[in-house]
Amino acid sequence: MTRPTGGTSRRTPLSTDRVLRAAVAYADRSGIEALSMRGLAQELGVVPMALYKHVANKDELLDGMLDAVVAEIDPPAGAGGGAWKGEVRQRVLSARQVLLRHPWAARVIETRTGPTPGVLAYLDSVIGMFRAGGLSADLTHHAMHALGGRVWGFTQELLPTGPQNQDQDQAAEAAAAVAALAARYPHIAEIAASRPHDGSAVVGQGCDGTFEFEFALDLLLDGFERLHAQGWSSAARPTAAAGGRAVLSPDPGRPARGAGGGTPG
Repeated sequence: MTRPTGGTSRRTPLSTDRVLRAAVAYADRSGIEALSMRGLAQELGVVPMALYKHVANKDELLDGMLDAVVAEIDPPAGAGGGAWKGEVRQRVLSARQVLLRHPWAARVIETRTGPTPGVLAYLDSVIGMFRAGGLSADLTHHAMHALGGRVWGFTQELLPTGPQNQDQDQAAEAAAAVAALAARYPHIAEIAASRPHDGSAVVGQGCDGTFEFEFALDLLLDGFERLHAQGWSSAARPTAAAGGRAVLSPDPGRPARGAGGGTPG
């Protein structure tokens, strides 16, 4: 009986890093719903029990995959406190590019029951940029709430969107539905038609997703900068009058909020 010569049948040793990289590639290709321990084991050419030496269960696998993806985000530029707005912008846009490469990751971030070490490290670094720029802990707290999912580079769409790749019949049905809706909801139709659309976009019905995201991000960062310059503090925020109506701030440059406004801390 002939034995295999050295190295010809040697299998790459299984490691936690290899398991996580294979799982990320699997999810990128087939979607997170298709990922299973058995399927991943087949992908790696091992028995399922071999995976459990590296991840205790699927939840631990998902946490590790998430941290592997977060590690792809560009590190802070470290230009200094005065450049905080550009640094935050660059970090967030890098996160957006990473999540566009791994579209399943946004859902995993939203559904994890607790933050992973990689997620905490990323959020801590963004908070650190605000603080290094001189923003108070109070303003930074509210800035992070205002950013919400945008800190990861994704947002909740204003309206549900249909499939991006439609055949001729589907496109005709969609056009007829839009025409019918336009008669009933003219203002929605007006803004939908107000800008040229990109057929390859990843958000909206062909909206330019990058432009829309950067528009909102810049709007928020400009607002944080203005409030920082004003010495804003949540302790001085307006109170609500009887009936829940907003009371205007004595500072005309500071936005007033209703009794139900804002994000609870």
